[in-house]
Amino acid sequence: MSSELRAGEEAVELPERTDAGVYFIGVIHTPWRTRQECPKRGDRDGPICTIAVDERWRKGLAGIAGHKRLQVLYWMHQARRDLVLQTPYQRETTGTFALRSPVRPNPIAVSLVELVGVDGAVLQVRGLDCLDGTPLIDIKPEHGARG
Repeated sequence: MSSELRAGEEAVELPERTDAGVYFIGVIHTPWRTRQECPKRGDRDGPICTIAVDERWRKGLAGIAGHKRLQVLYWMHQARRDLVLQTPYQRETTGTFALRSPVRPNPIAVSLVELVGVDGAVLQVRGLDCLDGTPLIDIKPEHGARG
């Protein structure tokens, strides 16, 4: 996490403690190792990525193969969390909540992905836009998207 600010950016002091806990239920594996390599949005024609669900949550995947599209929520673990104003590359300064930037107080992201396959506690999907090793928060079927 870089502490450098671009022109117009503003950081705030983070609270002393968090307000809630999150259980990471698995890990996401993608081809991207750095933010520079990672696409800004997932591509339905992009590479197949793997979601490895922790064994304790495996039974929670029962019936998931019947859904063709899933919402995947994940924790952008390498993102800074203190910017309220951001200056995206070659764009004007904008408030954090008006951007899809990973830099936010709670770096939670969601991607709508195509389910390609299921093998036990491992899902194969297309459409992710996160770094390899990203912690998984949740998986939800897209409403009405049954196979």
